[in-house]
Amino acid sequence: MSVSYMVSGFAVGLLVGLTGVGGGSLMTPLLTLLFGVSPSVAVGTDLAFASVTKIAGTAAHRSKGNVHWNIVKLLCLGALPAAVVTTFALKHFGGLGDEAAHIIRYSIAGSVFLTVIALIFRTRLQNWMAQHPNRQLHGGKLVFATILSGAILGTLVTISSIGAGAIGATILVLLYPRLTPAEIAGTDIAYAVPLTAIAALGHWWLGSIDWVLLATLLVGSVPGITLGSLVSRAIPEKILRVLLATTLTTVAIKLVF
Repeated sequence: MSVSYMVSGFAVGLLVGLTGVGGGSLMTPLLTLLFGVSPSVAVGTDLAFASVTKIAGTAAHRSKGNVHWNIVKLLCLGALPAAVVTTFALKHFGGLGDEAAHIIRYSIAGSVFLTVIALIFRTRLQNWMAQHPNRQLHGGKLVFATILSGAILGTLVTISSIGAGAIGATILVLLYPRLTPAEIAGTDIAYAVPLTAIAALGHWWLGSIDWVLLATLLVGSVPGITLGSLVSRAIPEKILRVLLATTLTTVAIKLVF
């Protein structure tokens, strides 16, 4: 079983390194559906897994110049306080009901599909933005939209461990359409490090982290995300965009079904 965990960690880490997406969206369903881990433990363990894994990914992407730190800062301004508030809310209310969990999963799936559409039509979107610059957010409006998006992400990620990569990629593609796929991946991974770390600390406080499982997953994931991050810029943009769209489509289908 430990070998299966390591292989799963490597595969998810590689995808996250290449695309910035797939951590919680793939690992949490994998742990619950394939390995039979309880949902609460899967969420808590996956958040801790993501925080450590994405540190390695951020270092690799930073060395390649793929991280836009100004965007990372704005996302964190909204995400980190939201993660703290959500943790206390989970402690107070004792978790979420099944109905609310289903609504969240379908909302994330819809956002993921939006990302796929945005990636497929990215060139057309960029051309449209160039022809209609008045329709693109700028200045204070763009700053506010980014911070607000971060707050939504902080809430969703703390509740479900899903959304840091998938919805983060959606935000970056739609709000910052001129970013390359490699820059989307690097920036997406970088802001998720402090967010998943704070959310993981909250779940540690709630008692929902399996440390042995976490260590086994990390043995595979750290090499995987490092490799994916280092080669992401070397892969042609078209291939990386197709890989990202395919990964996101798989994530959305898993979330719905």
